Amino acid sequence: MMNRQKIYRNNPAYPSPLKKYLADGAPEVLSAIGNPGILQGKSLAIFSSIKCPGDIIIKTYDLMCQLRDAGITVISGFHSHMEQECLNILFKGKQPVIICPARSIEKMKIKEDFKKPLEDARLLILSPFSERENRITTERATMRNRFIAAMADAVFIAHAEPDGKTEQLCREILTWDRPLYTIDSNANKNLLSMAVASVTAGNMLKWMTANKSVLNN
Repeated sequence: MMNRQKIYRNNPAYPSPLKKYLADGAPEVLSAIGNPGILQGKSLAIFSSIKCPGDIIIKTYDLMCQLRDAGITVISGFHSHMEQECLNILFKGKQPVIICPARSIEKMKIKEDFKKPLEDARLLILSPFSERENRITTERATMRNRFIAAMADAVFIAHAEPDGKTEQLCREILTWDRPLYTIDSNANKNLLSMAVASVTAGNMLKWMTANKSVLNN
């Protein structure tokens, strides 16, 4: 069985941005499976609405390949189909990954494709939920996404449905001191109009280089 740990709020390993951005809403304890040392590095959060236009899917896959090859640590719930495909790409690399389910992980069965990254100490499964919160709900998914966004050093939104929960999260992130990016696409006009910075397939490497100090460990 993989080692399961508790990271309390007064522990030096507890991510300090959670206290800054979530304030009194920051969880008192985190449950972890895997390598908690990953939390000491920089990370990029990724999100996507369930429905995602084709041009954005292709550009996001390109970005994930570049993040993988550049060794950027990525954190996400990896719940939507788009996010799951991103995880598949990232698992083909060697960079750290943090997965945050929208439920307790106390009795979570470890998926087969998680075992090798866990053994290689490049995967951390992290949850702010207590043992009794063992089912995914819409409310917990919203809480989980705020948790991820607050913990990351920068945030990438592949796509957010207009007036949807991901767009609402974007509006909150913009009030924080957090870099926020999206794909340059007509389907993301709602995000771009909010002053979310854009990246394109052609400038992704340049974007990562410019943000090396933010994203690299």
